[in-house]
Amino acid sequence: MRSLYRTTTTVPAVRDPELLRDVALVCLASGVVGASFGAIAVAGGLPVWVPVVMSLVVYAGSAQFSAVGILLAGGGPLAAAATGLLLNTRTAAYSLAVADVLGRGRIARLVGAHLVTDETVAFALAQPDPARRRAAFWMSGLGLYAAWNLCVLGGALAGSALGDTGTYGLDAAFPAVLVALVLPALRTDARVRRAALAGAAVALAVTPLVPAGVPVLLALVGLFTYGTAAGRTA
Repeated sequence: MRSLYRTTTTVPAVRDPELLRDVALVCLASGVVGASFGAIAVAGGLPVWVPVVMSLVVYAGSAQFSAVGILLAGGGPLAAAATGLLLNTRTAAYSLAVADVLGRGRIARLVGAHLVTDETVAFALAQPDPARRRAAFWMSGLGLYAAWNLCVLGGALAGSALGDTGTYGLDAAFPAVLVALVLPALRTDARVRRAALAGAAVALAVTPLVPAGVPVLLALVGLFTYGTAAGRTA
Protein backbone atom coordinates (compact mmCIF):
# COMPACT_ATOMS: atom_id res chain seq x y z
CA MET A 1 0.00 0.00 0.00
CA ARG A 2 2.89 2.38 0.66
CA SER A 3 4.07 1.91 -2.93
CA LEU A 4 0.62 2.88 -4.19
CA TYR A 5 0.61 5.92 -1.89
CA ARG A 6 4.00 7.06 -3.17
CA THR A 7 2.86 6.57 -6.74
CA THR A 8 -0.35 8.53 -6.43
CA THR A 9 1.03 11.39 -4.36
CA THR A 10 3.69 12.44 -6.86
CA VAL A 11 1.33 14.96 -8.42
CA PRO A 12 3.08 18.06 -9.79
CA ALA A 13 0.30 18.28 -12.38
CA VAL A 14 -2.33 18.84 -9.67
CA ARG A 15 -1.55 22.56 -9.84
CA ASP A 16 -2.14 22.63 -13.60
CA PRO A 17 -5.55 24.30 -14.03
CA GLU A 18 -5.90 23.15 -17.64
CA LEU A 19 -5.33 19.53 -16.70
CA LEU A 20 -7.77 19.78 -13.80
CA ARG A 21 -10.35 21.30 -16.13
CA ASP A 22 -9.89 18.57 -18.73
CA VAL A 23 -10.11 15.80 -16.13
CA ALA A 24 -13.26 17.35 -14.69
CA LEU A 25 -14.88 17.53 -18.13
CA VAL A 26 -14.09 13.92 -18.91
CA CYS A 27 -15.36 12.85 -15.48
CA LEU A 28 -18.59 14.72 -16.19
CA ALA A 29 -18.99 13.04 -19.57
CA SER A 30 -18.13 9.68 -18.06
CA GLY A 31 -20.71 10.18 -15.34
CA VAL A 32 -23.42 11.00 -17.88
CA VAL A 33 -22.67 7.88 -19.90
CA GLY A 34 -22.41 5.81 -16.71
CA ALA A 35 -25.85 6.92 -15.57
CA SER A 36 -27.17 6.00 -19.00
CA PHE A 37 -25.60 2.55 -18.74
CA GLY A 38 -27.06 1.87 -15.31
CA ALA A 39 -30.52 3.03 -16.39
CA ILE A 40 -30.47 0.99 -19.61
CA ALA A 41 -29.42 -2.17 -17.80
CA VAL A 42 -32.12 -1.95 -15.12
CA ALA A 43 -34.84 -0.70 -17.46
CA GLY A 44 -34.10 -3.73 -19.64
CA GLY A 45 -34.84 -6.09 -16.79
CA LEU A 46 -31.50 -6.70 -15.08
CA PRO A 47 -31.28 -6.35 -11.28
CA VAL A 48 -29.54 -3.27 -9.91
CA TRP A 49 -26.52 -5.20 -8.68
CA VAL A 50 -25.55 -6.40 -12.18
CA PRO A 51 -24.49 -3.04 -13.69
CA VAL A 52 -23.04 -1.92 -10.35
CA VAL A 53 -20.82 -4.97 -9.85
CA MET A 54 -19.89 -5.03 -13.53
CA SER A 55 -18.74 -1.43 -13.33
CA LEU A 56 -16.63 -2.06 -10.25
CA VAL A 57 -15.00 -5.23 -11.56
CA VAL A 58 -14.91 -4.83 -15.34
CA TYR A 59 -14.77 -1.02 -15.59
CA ALA A 60 -14.89 -0.76 -19.37
CA GLY A 61 -17.71 1.27 -20.87
CA SER A 62 -17.89 -0.18 -24.38
CA ALA A 63 -17.47 -3.73 -23.12
CA GLN A 64 -20.16 -3.22 -20.48
CA PHE A 65 -22.67 -1.80 -22.98
CA SER A 66 -21.99 -4.69 -25.35
CA ALA A 67 -22.28 -7.33 -22.64
CA VAL A 68 -25.53 -5.90 -21.32
CA GLY A 69 -26.88 -5.66 -24.85
CA ILE A 70 -26.19 -9.36 -25.39
CA LEU A 71 -27.78 -10.30 -22.07
CA LEU A 72 -30.89 -8.23 -22.75
CA ALA A 73 -31.16 -9.78 -26.22
CA GLY A 74 -31.29 -13.23 -24.68
CA GLY A 75 -27.63 -14.20 -25.02
CA GLY A 76 -25.80 -16.15 -22.36
CA PRO A 77 -23.19 -14.88 -19.90
CA LEU A 78 -20.37 -16.65 -21.76
CA ALA A 79 -21.19 -14.83 -24.99
CA ALA A 80 -21.42 -11.53 -23.11
CA ALA A 81 -18.06 -12.12 -21.41
CA ALA A 82 -16.37 -13.14 -24.68
CA THR A 83 -17.59 -9.98 -26.40
CA GLY A 84 -16.33 -7.84 -23.55
CA LEU A 85 -12.92 -9.50 -23.65
CA LEU A 86 -12.68 -8.97 -27.40
CA LEU A 87 -13.49 -5.29 -27.12
CA ASN A 88 -10.99 -4.85 -24.30
CA THR A 89 -8.04 -6.37 -26.16
CA ARG A 90 -7.05 -2.84 -27.19
CA THR A 91 -6.02 -2.11 -23.61
CA ALA A 92 -3.08 -4.49 -24.04
CA ALA A 93 -1.48 -1.94 -26.37
CA TYR A 94 -2.46 0.86 -24.01
CA SER A 95 -0.78 -0.89 -21.09
CA LEU A 96 2.50 -1.05 -22.96
CA ALA A 97 2.26 2.67 -23.68
CA VAL A 98 1.86 3.65 -20.02
CA ALA A 99 3.77 0.86 -18.28
CA ASP A 100 6.31 3.35 -16.95
CA VAL A 101 3.70 5.46 -15.13
CA LEU A 102 2.03 2.75 -13.07
CA GLY A 103 4.78 2.46 -10.47
CA ARG A 104 6.92 -0.47 -9.40
CA GLY A 105 4.99 -1.95 -6.47
CA ARG A 106 2.67 -4.87 -7.09
CA ILE A 107 -0.38 -3.15 -5.64
CA ALA A 108 0.27 0.03 -7.63
CA ARG A 109 0.64 -1.91 -10.87
CA LEU A 110 -2.46 -4.01 -10.16
CA VAL A 111 -4.61 -0.96 -9.39
CA GLY A 112 -3.07 1.01 -12.24
CA ALA A 113 -3.79 -1.77 -14.73
CA HIS A 114 -7.45 -1.66 -13.72
CA LEU A 115 -7.52 2.08 -14.45
CA VAL A 116 -6.07 1.83 -17.96
CA THR A 117 -8.68 3.29 -20.32
CA ASP A 118 -8.73 5.35 -23.50
CA GLU A 119 -8.99 8.51 -21.43
CA THR A 120 -6.29 7.85 -18.82
CA VAL A 121 -3.83 6.84 -21.52
CA ALA A 122 -4.64 9.97 -23.52
CA PHE A 123 -4.09 12.16 -20.46
CA ALA A 124 -0.82 10.45 -19.58
CA LEU A 125 0.71 10.51 -23.04
CA ALA A 126 -0.15 14.18 -23.51
CA GLN A 127 2.23 15.18 -20.71
CA PRO A 128 5.82 16.27 -21.44
CA ASP A 129 7.73 14.38 -18.74
CA PRO A 130 7.46 11.15 -16.68
CA ALA A 131 6.41 12.84 -13.43
CA ARG A 132 3.55 14.68 -15.06
CA ARG A 133 2.51 11.58 -17.01
CA ARG A 134 2.29 9.65 -13.76
CA ALA A 135 0.33 12.41 -12.06
CA ALA A 136 -2.08 12.81 -14.96
CA PHE A 137 -2.68 9.07 -15.20
CA TRP A 138 -3.52 8.60 -11.53
CA MET A 139 -5.53 11.81 -11.24
CA SER A 140 -7.69 10.99 -14.25
CA GLY A 141 -7.84 7.28 -13.44
CA LEU A 142 -9.09 7.64 -9.88
CA GLY A 143 -11.45 10.48 -10.80
CA LEU A 144 -12.98 8.60 -13.71
CA TYR A 145 -13.36 5.40 -11.73
CA ALA A 146 -15.22 7.22 -8.96
CA ALA A 147 -17.41 9.22 -11.35
CA TRP A 148 -18.30 6.20 -13.48
CA ASN A 149 -19.25 3.93 -10.62
CA LEU A 150 -21.21 6.52 -8.65
CA CYS A 151 -23.22 7.50 -11.71
CA VAL A 152 -23.81 3.90 -12.77
CA LEU A 153 -25.27 3.32 -9.31
CA GLY A 154 -27.43 6.44 -9.63
CA GLY A 155 -28.65 5.44 -13.09
CA ALA A 156 -29.38 1.89 -11.95
CA LEU A 157 -31.38 3.12 -8.96
CA ALA A 158 -33.32 5.50 -11.20
CA GLY A 159 -33.96 2.68 -13.67
CA SER A 160 -36.82 3.20 -16.05
CA ALA A 161 -37.70 6.55 -14.44
CA LEU A 162 -35.23 8.21 -16.80
CA GLY A 163 -37.15 6.98 -19.82
CA ASP A 164 -35.37 6.34 -23.12
CA THR A 165 -31.85 7.65 -22.50
CA GLY A 166 -31.17 7.58 -26.22
CA THR A 167 -33.48 10.57 -26.70
CA TYR A 168 -31.11 12.76 -24.67
CA GLY A 169 -28.17 12.23 -27.01
CA LEU A 170 -26.03 10.97 -24.13
CA ASP A 171 -24.05 8.71 -26.42
CA ALA A 172 -22.50 11.78 -28.06
CA ALA A 173 -21.07 13.30 -24.86
CA PHE A 174 -18.11 10.99 -24.40
CA PRO A 175 -16.83 11.00 -28.01
CA ALA A 176 -17.13 14.79 -28.14
CA VAL A 177 -14.93 15.24 -25.06
CA LEU A 178 -12.36 12.73 -26.36
CA VAL A 179 -12.13 14.58 -29.68
CA ALA A 180 -11.49 17.82 -27.79
CA LEU A 181 -8.68 16.15 -25.84
CA VAL A 182 -6.84 14.74 -28.85
CA LEU A 183 -7.11 17.84 -31.06
CA PRO A 184 -3.95 19.49 -29.63
CA ALA A 185 -1.88 16.38 -30.41
CA LEU A 186 -3.36 16.19 -33.92
CA ARG A 187 -2.41 19.81 -34.57
CA THR A 188 1.18 19.54 -33.39
CA ASP A 189 2.33 16.02 -34.31
CA ALA A 190 2.24 14.87 -37.94
CA ARG A 191 2.88 11.24 -36.92
CA VAL A 192 -0.19 11.29 -34.67
CA ARG A 193 -2.27 12.76 -37.50
CA ARG A 194 -1.16 10.02 -39.90
CA ALA A 195 -1.91 7.29 -37.39
CA ALA A 196 -5.29 8.78 -36.49
CA LEU A 197 -6.33 9.19 -40.12
CA ALA A 198 -5.27 5.64 -40.97
CA GLY A 199 -7.17 4.23 -38.00
CA ALA A 200 -10.25 6.32 -38.77
CA ALA A 201 -10.24 5.19 -42.40
CA VAL A 202 -10.09 1.54 -41.37
CA ALA A 203 -12.84 1.99 -38.78
CA LEU A 204 -15.15 3.74 -41.26
CA ALA A 205 -14.52 1.13 -43.95
CA VAL A 206 -15.39 -1.86 -41.76
CA THR A 207 -18.26 -0.31 -39.76
CA PRO A 208 -21.00 -1.67 -42.09
CA LEU A 209 -19.43 -5.13 -42.07
CA VAL A 210 -18.60 -5.98 -38.45
CA PRO A 211 -20.37 -5.83 -35.05
CA ALA A 212 -20.35 -2.66 -32.97
CA GLY A 213 -17.08 -2.13 -31.11
CA VAL A 214 -14.94 -4.13 -33.53
CA PRO A 215 -14.13 -1.08 -35.73
CA VAL A 216 -12.42 0.49 -32.71
CA LEU A 217 -10.20 -2.56 -32.37
CA LEU A 218 -9.34 -2.64 -36.07
CA ALA A 219 -8.51 1.07 -35.96
CA LEU A 220 -5.43 0.14 -33.94
CA VAL A 221 -3.69 -0.69 -37.23
CA GLY A 222 -3.09 3.05 -37.38
CA LEU A 223 -0.42 2.50 -34.73
CA PHE A 224 1.72 0.75 -37.33
CA THR A 225 1.70 3.97 -39.34
CA TYR A 226 2.92 5.86 -36.28
CA GLY A 227 5.63 3.30 -35.61
CA THR A 228 6.84 3.38 -39.22
CA ALA A 229 6.99 7.16 -39.20
CA ALA A 230 8.87 7.13 -35.89
CA GLY A 231 11.39 4.69 -37.33
CA ARG A 232 12.08 6.94 -40.33
CA THR A 233 12.67 9.99 -38.12
CA ALA A 234 14.90 8.17 -35.60
